Amino acid sequence: MSLNEQVEQLVRSAIAVDEIYVKSEGTHVQVIAVAPEFNELSRLKREQAIKRPLAELIADNTIHALTVKTFTPEQWARERKFIMPS
Repeated sequence: MSLNEQVEQLVRSAIAVDEIYVKSEGTHVQVIAVAPEFNELSRLKREQAIKRPLAELIADNTIHALTVKTFTPEQWARERKFIMPS
């Protein structure tokens, strides 16, 4: 299983995301996650919700750098055209 698939699976097992995009280059990982539950969370709590299931990969340095962007479905509908990963 690739790192991208592993990250996606771990996040999906912890959070009911509508959409998730994972891109990695070596040990540097970028995650874009869209979930209705983010509506009720602060930006910090959203980031923690993504990082929590990845803690083991971060601790063993499989992931050295992690960039997280989170959106509610409404925010994503407005922002996706500007942010959509290539």
